[in-house]
Amino acid sequence: MASTHSSQATPNPSGLHVALDEHLPVDHRLNQVYRYGAGLMGLILLAFGILGLTHNLGFFDTGNDTVAGLNTNGALSVLSICVGLLLFVGMVIGGNFASTLNMVLGILFILSGFVNLGLLDTGANFLNFRIQNVLFSFVVGIMLMWFGMYGRVGSTLPHDNPYWKARHPDEAATEEQARVERMRARELPEAGRQG
Repeated sequence: MASTHSSQATPNPSGLHVALDEHLPVDHRLNQVYRYGAGLMGLILLAFGILGLTHNLGFFDTGNDTVAGLNTNGALSVLSICVGLLLFVGMVIGGNFASTLNMVLGILFILSGFVNLGLLDTGANFLNFRIQNVLFSFVVGIMLMWFGMYGRVGSTLPHDNPYWKARHPDEAATEEQARVERMRARELPEAGRQG
């Protein structure tokens, strides 16, 4: 990979670097995970929202109207389309933006699941949620968080991972120096044979 990695963030006073905004090289393979994850989840939400709108439901209707096994109304359909389009924007931009967008929306979906679980069978259930919608919200939230965090957080990231390098700059520099020295050591005997 020809990309170089640079991080403009500085470590916090304790010396532990935990920021999630480090630079990801454009051609890094993790970029595909973030893009495909955002695109897949965006496609699911967009399809659900469009199917909901084709049923000509009331905007805040709280009946038993279902699409693909999930209760819906006009407001939930429009909201699903908007979030789906936002995920498509993340897919197009890719990189850290897509990763962070996946994580943030994943957290919001999980929070939405908990909030709407509390609103079931109340007059404040404007999005017409039922238990299957709550479970769907949890699943989508977990999947988005998984796609966003993949290769970005964890205690066992490989040492060629750009996020590991950003969090361990001294160790990364030492490993890079050792790699360069190994390459030079291999080149010397070959140069001696050729001469």
